[in-house]
Amino acid sequence: MTIPQDRIIPTDLSNEMSRSYLEYAMSVIVGRALPDARDGLKPVHRRILYAMYELGLTPDRPFRKCARVVGEVLGKYHPHGDTAVYDALVRMAQDFSMRSPLIEGHGNFGSVDNDPPAAMRYTECRLQALSTNALLRDIEADTVDFADNFDGSQQEPIVLPARVPQLLLNGSSGIAVGMATNIPPHNLGELIDGTIALIHNPDLSEKELIKIIPGPDFPTGGQILGRSGIHDAYMTGRGSITMRGVAQIETIEQRGRPDREAIIITQLPYQTNKAALIERIADLVNEKRIDGISDIRDESDRDGMRVVIELKRDAYPRVVLNNIYKQTPVQGNFGANMLALVNGEPQLLTIKDFLQVFLDFRVETITRRTQYELRKAEERDHLLQGLLIALDNLDAVIQLIRRAADTSSAKDELVQEFGLSPVQADAILQMQLRRLTALEAEKIHAEHEELQLKIADLKDILARRERIEAIIEDELTQIKTIHATPRRTEIVHDDGEIVDTDLIANEQAIILLTEQGYIKRMPVSTFEAQQRATRGKAAAKIKDDDVVEHFLTCCDHDQVLFFSDRGVVYAVNAYQIPSSSRTARGIPIVQMLPIPKDEKITSIVAVSEFREDVFLVMLTRNGYIKKTALSAFSNIRTNGLIAISLGDGDQLRWVRLTREEDSIILGTRKGMAIHFQADNQQLRPLGRATRGVKAMKLKKGDELISMDVLPAQVTAGIGDAAEDEDVLENETEELTEEETTEGPWILAITNGGYGKRVPISQFRLQRRAGMGVRAIKFKSKTDCLASLHVVNAEDELMIVSNRGIIIRQAVDAISMQSRAATGVRVQRLDDDDAIAAVALVPPAPETDEGEGEEEAAEMVSE
Repeated sequence: MTIPQDRIIPTDLSNEMSRSYLEYAMSVIVGRALPDARDGLKPVHRRILYAMYELGLTPDRPFRKCARVVGEVLGKYHPHGDTAVYDALVRMAQDFSMRSPLIEGHGNFGSVDNDPPAAMRYTECRLQALSTNALLRDIEADTVDFADNFDGSQQEPIVLPARVPQLLLNGSSGIAVGMATNIPPHNLGELIDGTIALIHNPDLSEKELIKIIPGPDFPTGGQILGRSGIHDAYMTGRGSITMRGVAQIETIEQRGRPDREAIIITQLPYQTNKAALIERIADLVNEKRIDGISDIRDESDRDGMRVVIELKRDAYPRVVLNNIYKQTPVQGNFGANMLALVNGEPQLLTIKDFLQVFLDFRVETITRRTQYELRKAEERDHLLQGLLIALDNLDAVIQLIRRAADTSSAKDELVQEFGLSPVQADAILQMQLRRLTALEAEKIHAEHEELQLKIADLKDILARRERIEAIIEDELTQIKTIHATPRRTEIVHDDGEIVDTDLIANEQAIILLTEQGYIKRMPVSTFEAQQRATRGKAAAKIKDDDVVEHFLTCCDHDQVLFFSDRGVVYAVNAYQIPSSSRTARGIPIVQMLPIPKDEKITSIVAVSEFREDVFLVMLTRNGYIKKTALSAFSNIRTNGLIAISLGDGDQLRWVRLTREEDSIILGTRKGMAIHFQADNQQLRPLGRATRGVKAMKLKKGDELISMDVLPAQVTAGIGDAAEDEDVLENETEELTEEETTEGPWILAITNGGYGKRVPISQFRLQRRAGMGVRAIKFKSKTDCLASLHVVNAEDELMIVSNRGIIIRQAVDAISMQSRAATGVRVQRLDDDDAIAAVALVPPAPETDEGEGEEEAAEMVSE
């Protein structure tokens, strides 16, 4: 076949290739791969949702086959393969793929193990309530533009009138030509809070928005390590966000076999295939790249995910867990690339840009909706005005119509005679006879007046930007009330990351460590409110066979030093300890510190500043005491630092902060106490890797149970005692007036719940390594001393029992007695309970009235 010469157009090949490829690239970018920044949807997702809306698949209607929806989308709007449409539909129904799914699925829609969904002929679907409330509402109110479909037979929306920033809510990913996008999902409530804040203050910076929207919120939960990646993504549009699954180290009880340590994975990073992860760990174990694992099994069920990794007896759980983080997808990176279409062009957006584009679009949609409602109201009112004219001239109108030859002439005569418009004349001619009654006439008058008010209100909305912004805020608040859910992904501190502590509130906190190694942090304000609400019930939920062993009050900016029985010290910032509610058990401390299995934390100290003139006094189980400058512990390595050298069979038990001019008091299980100076003569400073000197001479069967520090101004004027003073018979029960009115005092509390205050003057200063004096007389033979503390009149106590019962007790409510007295009941205990720990609460900083009340109410309801 010969082609006529006039149909051949000479074209430069390079220009043609460049133009054609550019057209193809833009077609992929705009029509397939990148989402619109306004509604956050790609064309295929938008067409699926609109097709389901047209089919009437709202949340209150029955499910329909997915094949019906896919056929509707293919035939009307999206002339591509059915697999592409069905895959997009399935993803919008997966709760592990989207933070807030837009479609409700019925049937097999796949799993986190990457199992494929059932064929579309088996599965069913309908729209989620969020889709109808936040994406499709008002679509028929001329809020968005419509365009012809591929063959011009149908109209489809160019964009959906989204009421929430959907692109940030569910995120998006796509690969175009020469560019790609990868936007993480976020929490709906936080996004709405950020949008409302931007409405109130358009000059809000990205840094201020980050305080409201702290980071992504992935549907599978997990953790985000550090904030630097989030900061980069929100400030520049690109950033690498480190994700980590949630893993705990637990002891598994096995019948007929010794208990074993196991790593339990309960949450995975976003888009991680669980089955592939288990296979990957097994391969690494077989290749001997990860040691210490004896078995792996998947115990996940409908209640949640649970991957159990059993460890060998000689394995260090923390080391194995770190290897899993390093070599498997349990820890990975989300490469955020915040690219989206703005006015049809791909742009890299910051967090503020996303919200600003959404707000501008929302203003446009509300303006168009208001204009549409105004137009409809004015049209209706125009008809009513014509009906009112007819009612006012009813007899004349009836006569005119009766003598008219036909409808057309009647219409023309009405227009000419009464000055009506053709539309009004049509309405009069179509009016039913029943509308001529007096009651119907009143209804027309009332509707006319109501429309006049509505028209004035709509015009006021169009004239004032603040009215439109108020409507946006009101609609956002309604959606938040109905659809917002708690955050699933926790943002935790990353080791080595520089943290701006000014962004972290320096609140008072309680830190609890149990005998089985579970640690938790609870705000003091929350605890106080909870105490008022629960009237002293259990404030720390622990296992039946576990007991609270260490109890500390500090501030969130403090550094907490953990001393082990082997004389090693570890350090962690207080705010890094996960904050838990009353009903939470906490997390294993081995998840925070690299503590070997046979090592145990015996003392906790909170430090706000490492000063040269402050010392740490350490006391061992065998009675050796040592004083070391606090500055020697300012740089503690991740794997710990040697704090004291120990002899065979000895353990580090107590550590306290002191100054050189202070004095030290020790207490023993059998009620003895010794008081001596902490100066260089009695206790000279020693280095870290030293043993110390003898602190006290103990009787047979006795042991040290407590150590506290007395400030220098308190002990001024107290005389020295004889070395062997320990005679109760020669002491008097009566106290001097000065002793009873002036503190501080020594507070002694026994295991049985009895306690008393004793004037410090009754504990004369002695030389170190003496026998001491008797501090208390026991109520029964089975009772023993549990705690010996230095207290002031304004102090308060936190008393913890073995069963986790915590009470708050004012010091001045405890009776003042001599050393020879037995004390009064401080806490009433059950027969199988005993006092486990006693801690002082420092003066609380000023807080807003009612702070912590809401969380307390939640704890009570639990």
